[in-house]
Amino acid sequence: MKENISIALGSDHAGFKYKEAIKKHLIQRGIEVFDFGTNSDQPCDYPDFIRPAAEAVAKGKTNYGIVLGGSGNGEAMVANKVKGIRCSLCWSDDTAKWARSHNNANVLAIGERTVSLVLALQIVDTWLSTEFEGGRHERRINLISEIENKFC
Repeated sequence: MKENISIALGSDHAGFKYKEAIKKHLIQRGIEVFDFGTNSDQPCDYPDFIRPAAEAVAKGKTNYGIVLGGSGNGEAMVANKVKGIRCSLCWSDDTAKWARSHNNANVLAIGERTVSLVLALQIVDTWLSTEFEGGRHERRINLISEIENKFC
């Protein structure tokens, strides 16, 4: 993993357990973590926690973000509403690798109800250690930005 990385974390109640485990995992690796909540497994509204985490990435306060929920779908949707965010829902090592290498994702979404904790941690490590390939993918990322600038 790269040096001097900071990551914004956000979850709802259904992603709280994995958020806490991922936070511990990242801190053990020397990564600075900013936790935007939630802080328990009590039912809550995920946009309240996901948006601030995504905004931290978009504003350059952190390098990356990781958002978690039951499926990760709603969390990815909220994160992707923030200008400058490319959030990818990942459920395997391959999807994590492609999210970074092809899509230059700056936020990772994981569903606690869809993968094991062991796999979730592996996805995080793969996602963080994969570099963006650029090349033909750079043009596509630029097209995403053009769409975002035109309609957002």
